Amino acid sequence: MDSWLKSGSINKTPATESSCYNIEESITNENGVNDNSPTSQGMSSTLPPNTGDSVPRTSKKRKYDESYLEMEFIETNDGQPQCVICSKVFPNSSMYPGKLRHHYEKVHTDHNGKPLDFFKRKRSELLAVKKKIKKHVLTDNENALKASYMVSYRIAQKGEAHTIAETLIKPCGIDIVTCMLDDKSAKHLSIIPLSNNTVARRIKDLASNVSETLVSRIKYTKFALQIDKSTDIAGLAVLLVFVRYVNMNSFEEDLLFCKPLLSNTTGVQIFGLLDDFFTENQIPWTNCIVVCTDGARVMTGATAGAIAKIKEKSNETTSSHCILHRHALAMKNIPLCLKNVLDEAIKIVNFIKSRLLKSRLFKILCDDLGSIHNTLLFHTEIRWLSRGKVLTRLMELRVEVSSFLMDHNVTFAETMNDVIWLC
Repeated sequence: MDSWLKSGSINKTPATESSCYNIEESITNENGVNDNSPTSQGMSSTLPPNTGDSVPRTSKKRKYDESYLEMEFIETNDGQPQCVICSKVFPNSSMYPGKLRHHYEKVHTDHNGKPLDFFKRKRSELLAVKKKIKKHVLTDNENALKASYMVSYRIAQKGEAHTIAETLIKPCGIDIVTCMLDDKSAKHLSIIPLSNNTVARRIKDLASNVSETLVSRIKYTKFALQIDKSTDIAGLAVLLVFVRYVNMNSFEEDLLFCKPLLSNTTGVQIFGLLDDFFTENQIPWTNCIVVCTDGARVMTGATAGAIAKIKEKSNETTSSHCILHRHALAMKNIPLCLKNVLDEAIKIVNFIKSRLLKSRLFKILCDDLGSIHNTLLFHTEIRWLSRGKVLTRLMELRVEVSSFLMDHNVTFAETMNDVIWLC
């Protein structure tokens, strides 16, 4: 037995489970208590594990009693005892009179013999402090969340990168508050969540809220649609749909959606996008009373046009032609005298703005003369209103343009000094 204890291993035959218990019982000290020495621990590590099914032990949760308040303890929301004097929280296993009284008599000896009303008053003070802290934390979190949404809204309005909030806006805000107020106030800004992913989620939530609000408005009222198919700078065909409706006794106009046309740009494809959006948001086609388009074949086709498909859904829907496109068409047949004046004006503008050097020289001339503008405007063929703005700007800068053309193009200078042409 002595040699076996010194070796700490079993070389001959493995011990059975019953022999393990006998061996453990035999290793006792003089007082008959089991010895947990390193030798015995090494011996037990060599024994085979017990393969029998063991029942897991569950810790019993102790309940609080009102009499514990006499020992200066109350119960927290997690079922743990807390001292009303030092606010120390103990585990639930300490929830019995012996341990609570030990803390009461050994730590807070100066409160021994205090009446129950004293501890009730301390309990009220502790709960009031907890409530104040909780309210302060909730208020700060709510304000930080609101500030996060407001900053994200500004970023979305300006079309800036989402990272600008964390890399520029937040540090600038902290610096401003530190200079104007104090460091303590600046620390409140550090809890505002403004990371890249957070700003993206905030903008998505704001867009979803705007979309849901708009859909809820047009579900139960009559509205008019304006449809336009356009192509962006990347060559992608997109469908723009605007909606005009009555809200609070006034007309409002909003962008309903903007979706790409991935394959064909036929009337069937355009109507398919519209119908899918209406079906997804449960918008009845009977609420649509007017559809305005640019008069293209894919829109106004008698059989396969988008308007024809819409009228199959709602017989009460009518169609109209966009007024801007009508004016653009009307401008192609203006009187010859007006057309000649417009063409000459466009040539003069193009002569100055066609070269970057001429544009810079003209800008310097306007700045030296103290003009209200320092550049001319181009016009757009499809928008007749832009031609009016071009002519207005040219007349406002006619003195500067005439002086500039005297040094660069005498023919255009004579035109600008022709009273009949100006009138």
